[in-house]
Amino acid sequence: MQTNFTSEQLASPRIAEADKILRKCVHCGLCTATCSTYVLLGDERDSPRGRIYLIKDMLEEARQPSATVQRHVDRCLSCLSCMTTCPSGVDYMHLVDLARAEIHEAGTRSVRDRFMRSLLAGLVPYPARLRLALLGGSLAKPLKPLLERLGLKELAAMLMLAPSLTALMPRFRRQPNAVIAEKRGRVALLKGCAQKVLRPEINAATERLLARIGMEVVSPPAVGCCGALVHHMGREREAQQQAARNVEAWAKADAETPLTAIVINASGCGTTVKDYGHLLSRYDDGSHADWAKYAASITKDVTEILAAHDLGAPLRWSSLRVAYHSACSMQHGQRITDQPRALLKRAGFALVEIAEGHICCGSAGVYNILQPDIARDLRDRKLANIDRVRPDIIATGNLGCITQLQSGTDIPVVHTVELIDWAFGGPCPRGLEHLKDRVVDVPEAASLPSMPAA
Repeated sequence: MQTNFTSEQLASPRIAEADKILRKCVHCGLCTATCSTYVLLGDERDSPRGRIYLIKDMLEEARQPSATVQRHVDRCLSCLSCMTTCPSGVDYMHLVDLARAEIHEAGTRSVRDRFMRSLLAGLVPYPARLRLALLGGSLAKPLKPLLERLGLKELAAMLMLAPSLTALMPRFRRQPNAVIAEKRGRVALLKGCAQKVLRPEINAATERLLARIGMEVVSPPAVGCCGALVHHMGREREAQQQAARNVEAWAKADAETPLTAIVINASGCGTTVKDYGHLLSRYDDGSHADWAKYAASITKDVTEILAAHDLGAPLRWSSLRVAYHSACSMQHGQRITDQPRALLKRAGFALVEIAEGHICCGSAGVYNILQPDIARDLRDRKLANIDRVRPDIIATGNLGCITQLQSGTDIPVVHTVELIDWAFGGPCPRGLEHLKDRVVDVPEAASLPSMPAA
């Protein structure tokens, strides 16, 4: 693609980066076939190619973001399916992120839009605040129809996604301890922000599985939100600050005893942390850049770590049918496709594939709150494909997908590691109690030959 930036414009690192990305696009349009919003809406401006043209025009002309540009950039899920498809290697992820930063910094959004985005940025990354907000949301659920009639669909979407009061209450069921038989490494586990509140069992299951393969798990208390949520709303400076805080905490932990890896069990966070080198490359004086690159290089999704080790033979076996939903941030953002499936099969589950697996479920961070209509249609499309394979359980590697899918189905949705942990001796995942009679304990499994790592 030909660009026409002036030399003065190219002096800006952001514009120079955009120029390099834009020049790689050859207008082929292959991205439109796999773009979730284009497949759903059929509007060229809601395809990667269309958005690229809109962003190019906005940046070249140095214009204030128009309502049209803002609307169609906002509709992008950042599912990154287009990057999996693109034959020219266009770095769409970074292009749309810098466009969001330009829109945010221009300050052209409506008062209501700015309020909603500030509210989400001030709540979701902070577990204590989020818990209080969700408790209030659970109590206010009856107000959802009223909010919809008043046109406050974003607030209505927040109420719809708020879990029940029972789900938010602390759970006192005793969790088995993570016992390390033979120490083989030391890893830092990013426990997330919303995940701590909505489904802390995911972290507990992760720790038990990591201990099973000999990993000591540490979670530096200074580590917080990865920055993905604010970054995808164009709040670049906030994202950099959150990333820098995490990098500093991991560097300190590594100085005490070297880290084998930084392990993440929420694929949306994993995609962002693996990009910390880029995110912090122009932060402050660049003092964080080197360790940010190193942190990104040792960051692994939990399934990458587990698949590289021998878990032994399962202690439980079942014929439960599991539909694996590969989160966009997993399959497109990190290009991890085989490991979760292989682990579920090794754990004894009957894996079934979903049609249109590359299409987003509509979660995408807080997209399902800011764009509730599109998110709902994508969710329903995904669930229709899942229903066709008649699974007992839906498994995925991202909390956002769990919350999104569970809001539209009675089929239980759990994290991949919860199922694997269950098969290897962990507790029955929440919501699967009615399936316990279809799972058989195999106490003699310890004497069986272990299965090779994938």
